[in-house]
Amino acid sequence: MSLIRVKNLSKNYGTKQKIPALKGFDMTLEKGEMVAIMGRSGSGKSTVLNLLSGIDQLEGGQYFFEDTDMFRLSEKNMIRFRRENIGVIFQHFALIDEFTVFQNIALPLKLRHIPSALIEEKVRNIADELGINSLLQKYPKELSGGEAQRTAIARAVITEPKLILADEPTGALDEENGLRIMAVFARLHEKGNTLVIVTHDPQVASCCQRTIRIKDGRNEP
Repeated sequence: MSLIRVKNLSKNYGTKQKIPALKGFDMTLEKGEMVAIMGRSGSGKSTVLNLLSGIDQLEGGQYFFEDTDMFRLSEKNMIRFRRENIGVIFQHFALIDEFTVFQNIALPLKLRHIPSALIEEKVRNIADELGINSLLQKYPKELSGGEAQRTAIARAVITEPKLILADEPTGALDEENGLRIMAVFARLHEKGNTLVIVTHDPQVASCCQRTIRIKDGRNEP
């Protein structure tokens, strides 16, 4: 069974004047795949990510996550589903400035009421894997762009989600740090993680198994 099945997905923004962002987007994602979604700015690629994650409200089409019909979930249940199944990595990191690196990474586990000793173990394990163990007591303002992005990745994957979504994960980084981040994603993929990476960078897309192109809110032939 596919992990994700999306058919004819549509989304509009605005209240008085509706502005279409998606006009019938299709996608199937198998477990363990690493897929890029490419398109120009404004093509709808980030909207796809927001709908897949449940950050934006679904409007039209079909979206199944394994056996779950995502259109049938209430807002409350969607938040719970996302917390339990999906990890999201934002382009500009979205770290909490008042939290240390440790606290930022640990937050999803705390929301699940995981015991403190297990949180400590899991945070240190993922930080070691991503090479940020020495940064755990620092704050986001003390980090480089690459360090902040690795912290955001650690936070997204610490719950071992079924799906990892990344929105322009190298867009705010220089080339060297961008390559390091893609190496991290490659390792996650080798471990069996399922990833969808939204990007405008052909070099990033070339690291993925396949590329889905989007133009004007639709799949590009």
